[in-house]
Amino acid sequence: MPGEWATYGVPMPLDYPIHERTLGNGLRVVISPDHSIPTVTVNLWVNVGSRHEVAGRTGFAHLFEHLMFQGSRSVASGEHFSALMARGARLNATTWFDRTNYFETVPVGVLDLALWLEADRHGYLLDAVNQTNLDNQRDVVKEEKRQRYDNVPYGNAMRDIYATIFPEGHPYHHPTIGSMADLDAASVEDVHAFFATHYRPDNTVLTLVGDIDPEDGFARVERYFGQLPRTDGTSRANLGQLPPLTEPAREVVIGEVPNNRLHFAFRLPVEGDSDFLAADLALEALGGLSMSRLVRRLVRSEQVANSVQAHAMGFVDGVSLGLIVVDIATDADPEYVESALLEELTAFLDSGPTPEEMEAALAQSERAWLQALGSQEERADLISHHALLHGRPGYINDLLDDLSAVTAEDVTRVARTWLNPSARAVVAYLTLENVEAA
Repeated sequence: MPGEWATYGVPMPLDYPIHERTLGNGLRVVISPDHSIPTVTVNLWVNVGSRHEVAGRTGFAHLFEHLMFQGSRSVASGEHFSALMARGARLNATTWFDRTNYFETVPVGVLDLALWLEADRHGYLLDAVNQTNLDNQRDVVKEEKRQRYDNVPYGNAMRDIYATIFPEGHPYHHPTIGSMADLDAASVEDVHAFFATHYRPDNTVLTLVGDIDPEDGFARVERYFGQLPRTDGTSRANLGQLPPLTEPAREVVIGEVPNNRLHFAFRLPVEGDSDFLAADLALEALGGLSMSRLVRRLVRSEQVANSVQAHAMGFVDGVSLGLIVVDIATDADPEYVESALLEELTAFLDSGPTPEEMEAALAQSERAWLQALGSQEERADLISHHALLHGRPGYINDLLDDLSAVTAEDVTRVARTWLNPSARAVVAYLTLENVEAA
């Protein structure tokens, strides 16, 4: 039956309750009661990420994540954090290609405060956005870029991967952190226009998961968010599927890194396509498990790599991303490691996954999904994710059924199309010593 998953022959029904309602202003609300502990997670996903930015204005989505904590019509700068943390809440926000999300887990008695604070900033942020706030948060973002990207080993690897695997002008070509030159050029008027375009009730999903009854939850959300005005605006349609690369691409970065590292990137089907799940399982079998064939050969047998990681990153705007990352052992030859990896990949495409690899990859995916759903906060995030990007908040109950339908033949077919060595983009981070020796 739908929503039921068998683990080693024991049925495990996934039947988390899902209740949906759309307010008059277009805000989509999803409530999933969970009375196990007296807390509620408030989770909002706004349909704006770095993929919605235009040339010359990159980094705006992430900048807004910061500005949203700098006060709004009735809330002082920093008060969102201080008011909730003083009452036992956990809260934060993140920005990604496809969305920006805001979340807090609060004791039940603090829910009204959390909803009021969220409604004030999602409806009336611009009352507090001035040149001083913009300058302040622009500097904060610059410092974040220095600390997380520019001044750490491999910090810009993902930036280089996106630029190598996705074409110029594609929504995923530039990283979420954006361009500091673009942020420097941003005016208060630009910021106001970006907010008005994207921070609309009908462009947002609000999810409540926790110790609350659905009708009570809908009434509270209506009380605080129902008075936000419906605003004009539309979101562009997602792009069509980007095909695999037709020939290998390569970028070599020489720098002060602890050891040589190879990043293999592949374009994949969009998230939501059944072939994306098959590609994800293929990557797990290749290098995402402790028993994966790349780990067995490169790390355990030949000991030319310290570690191998492989996983799929699901996106919705015309393409997803597959990654295999190899940390190369000291004194090992990067060229040999790359050739050995390609040998194993070619062998996988020829014969497909073994029954043991399929079983292990499926078990790992099942474990990861159930572990995520076991957290109230992650469950709320997954509900918002699938509600906003796919219109399927109840997919948390169905994913494992879709996974169980993927066959070894599906994995082989998809891998041959999307993980072909000729479709790879390699970003190599090499040490100065390695280059000098060569």
